[in-house]
Amino acid sequence: MQRVPATSQITWRKAEMRRRLVIIALPWMRKHDDLAPLGHASLVAALRLCTNVDVRQVINPVNHDGFSLDGLVAGVLAELEGIPQEHVDIGIGAYVWNDEYVKYLLRSLRSHGFQGRIIMGGPQVSYAGAGIDHIYPEADVFVRGHAELALCALVQARGRPRIKGIHYSGEDDLCEQAETDMVRLPSPWLNGTIQLGKQSSVHWETQRGCNFHCSFCQHRQPNAHTIVSRMSNSRVEDEIDLFCDVGVKRISVLDPIFNSDPVRAPHILQQFAQRGFQGELSLQCRLEMVDDRFLEAAKTLNVSLEFGLQSIHKREYLAVGRPNNMRKVEQTLQKVRRANIRHEVSLIYGLPEQTLESFESSVDWCLRQRIPVIKAFPLLLLRGTELEAKRDDWSFMTMEGRVPIVVSARSFSRMEWQEMERIASALAQTEGNHPDCLRALMSLSGRADYPSNVSQLRALGKA
Repeated sequence: MQRVPATSQITWRKAEMRRRLVIIALPWMRKHDDLAPLGHASLVAALRLCTNVDVRQVINPVNHDGFSLDGLVAGVLAELEGIPQEHVDIGIGAYVWNDEYVKYLLRSLRSHGFQGRIIMGGPQVSYAGAGIDHIYPEADVFVRGHAELALCALVQARGRPRIKGIHYSGEDDLCEQAETDMVRLPSPWLNGTIQLGKQSSVHWETQRGCNFHCSFCQHRQPNAHTIVSRMSNSRVEDEIDLFCDVGVKRISVLDPIFNSDPVRAPHILQQFAQRGFQGELSLQCRLEMVDDRFLEAAKTLNVSLEFGLQSIHKREYLAVGRPNNMRKVEQTLQKVRRANIRHEVSLIYGLPEQTLESFESSVDWCLRQRIPVIKAFPLLLLRGTELEAKRDDWSFMTMEGRVPIVVSARSFSRMEWQEMERIASALAQTEGNHPDCLRALMSLSGRADYPSNVSQLRALGKA
């Protein structure tokens, strides 16, 4: 079989029926979200260049009150009407929060007699090793990595063309990642795939991937040869112009480490300032990489800096491949506070080597630093991460349910984890008005009752 370049444009004879691709997004929408998920929209923007493919969208947030599995199946089946099934592809993105729903949908489609091609992508596929066919036995095709160009090539070709990053069920799995030239990708903002309004709260990206090696994270690059991919400067500038012209209310930047490039990051902030942006910018940054140039640029905008610290203890942060320079961390926090820039710090509970006492001391340290917002998230064992592969080494036990939350390990019991959970809830209760030490925090929180699913909500950023 021929190998089809992911960047090729394959045209069909006019006499042939256009293929239909029903692309399904099952996002977890947060309270600020009011638009299509960015990853889904980026795929649709690229697919719109395939003039011989009829693209249909099904977007159904799994955490909305009206969500139902029966309604989801009915909505997908409705998009299959009026065309022979051999001309239909169904594309689905699998994430940790929707994995069980995706499996149910696949089974239901096959039980309803769907004989067309089912294409799987998303982090649950990209980071899975060999054997993905057995996890999703109803699926025909799996796309690992950034799927825009690979998916475009796939839906325009017949048979099983050789495309890097694509695995066909039943064949030897090379576990390759798709190659995507970020510079060539169309912008879902600029081509109208996402319709902006003045009150829009949007997710935005200027780069993908991370060259750090945190063993709990799916953002890490698949191998040492993969570099962080950046959008073109011209695209970034044009999107900034659009956001400023429309008057977007809030932009959450999805870059794993926005300030990883000490030149590019402040330049982007300066572009927002020069265009008079009045909305809020939320940026995920690394504390040790914050410099004076970045802070000067950030001071001119309504910026919120989100710092992932995870732990102050060497044995814990080294156990997950996430070293911290605590002296630099403390110095940077002091500078950020003096610059009067809004900021928050996140910790993780459930880490290898962690104890209840060490988590308490991490929280107490953050409180004494007068950090205005401290968030604590439970450790997730995400598919394909190094930590998931070593779960037996740490004696990890996970909570029953959709989200794989670690609730006990070699260094802490389930009861001690529950106390960590109570501290995390106390932090959530006092955000923006934390007391100055752990003892005061716990005396304020009392013994409040929390929802039974608070851990899952917190892990997904909803609590």
